[in-house]
Amino acid sequence: MIDRLNEMEAGHIMTLEDPVEFVHPHKTCVVNQREIGRDSLSFENALKGLLRQDPDIVLVGEMRDVETIEAALTVAETGHLVFGTLHTNSCVQTINRLINVFPSHQQDQVRTLLSFVLQGVVSQQLLPKSFEPGRCLAMEILVPTPAIRNLIREDKIHQIYSQMQIGQDKTGMITMNQSIRKHVDSGQIDVETAMSYSTNPEELGPQLGVKSR
Repeated sequence: MIDRLNEMEAGHIMTLEDPVEFVHPHKTCVVNQREIGRDSLSFENALKGLLRQDPDIVLVGEMRDVETIEAALTVAETGHLVFGTLHTNSCVQTINRLINVFPSHQQDQVRTLLSFVLQGVVSQQLLPKSFEPGRCLAMEILVPTPAIRNLIREDKIHQIYSQMQIGQDKTGMITMNQSIRKHVDSGQIDVETAMSYSTNPEELGPQLGVKSR
């Protein structure tokens, strides 16, 4: 996504990574990459000094702790486009992680802020192909519609999954199970692999003809 923006936008991209995994040359954007441990002590420290360098787009390699997440939300609140990565299994779990890392007395405020600044969530995993060498990408995409923003704000995160299945032709959203099922239907993976990588096997099983025990 950073490379795509680097080809299409005109602006200043800053990345904070540990370590830098891919070097982005200047294309239509100026790209400055900072490595944690070499150019800055931590993600938190790097984010605090970031706004003085006037970026338009920011990549935070890993949002590991409350201080980094809080700083990233602050940067997003000021109107910057912020990308970040977390180790989660689904879009809903990602939203929960961003909120639950904060103390309980701060969570209402974080929910409100997140409902305004969130632009999208992508969850992905590589599945081993069942009938030939290689892997295929299964992904889940959440686009924060007004309804989903309200659910975040009102602490009804558990209802977001259902909203992700509404009006997908217009929103571009897809659930992980839908993505996995496409790979089954195309013959890239078998049912056993699909079930083992599903984040919601109780839903996927009946769709694939798997009888519940």
